[in-house]
Amino acid sequence: MKHLRSVEDVMTHAVISVDQGTAFKDIVEALRMWNVSALPVLAQDGQVVGVVSEADLLLKPQGTDTAHDTTAEQLMTRPAVTVTKDAPIPAAARLMARGHLKRLPVVDGDGRLVGVVSRGDLLKVFLRPDEDIGVEIRELITYQLIPHGSAEVHVHVANGIVYLNGSLPDPAMEDVVVRAAGTVPGVVDVKTDFTVPVSA
Repeated sequence: MKHLRSVEDVMTHAVISVDQGTAFKDIVEALRMWNVSALPVLAQDGQVVGVVSEADLLLKPQGTDTAHDTTAEQLMTRPAVTVTKDAPIPAAARLMARGHLKRLPVVDGDGRLVGVVSRGDLLKVFLRPDEDIGVEIRELITYQLIPHGSAEVHVHVANGIVYLNGSLPDPAMEDVVVRAAGTVPGVVDVKTDFTVPVSA
């Protein structure tokens, strides 16, 4: 499995959207047909200008017979909460959690729709094989964090939990190593059991 770091690595590229002039009934039909709860609303240039959801449709005034005249532009929530395709996966997860959102439109640098990311998509990172996680953490520790030969750190990964043991050149390095390991995609938790630092 490739490294899953950015939203682009896990998002769905084929996206159903509507334009600002899409009629109420056509929005309802699109939601039903594609079994989704919300759709991005696009301007003519492809920029995401809003999102229309089932909740937005239910807020339409009752007792009126103007559904055929009501459009996505009138119903949508704006501005749309979006995420860029190069955003880190944890950043997208935080954004989704804060807004209690199930899906986020993914945009390029010009604000144009390029995909959609769901909660399920973001969880794909935790399907990464333990072996791949271990290889990346070993490389991170050996080549970036600790001078070659100055420590002996053993890495074992089981079910996404990283176990680190051995010795470090400086006790203060433990916090750095733990935080760095925790940023590796697929890591659920980091546990350590380091011995007394190696003498200089």
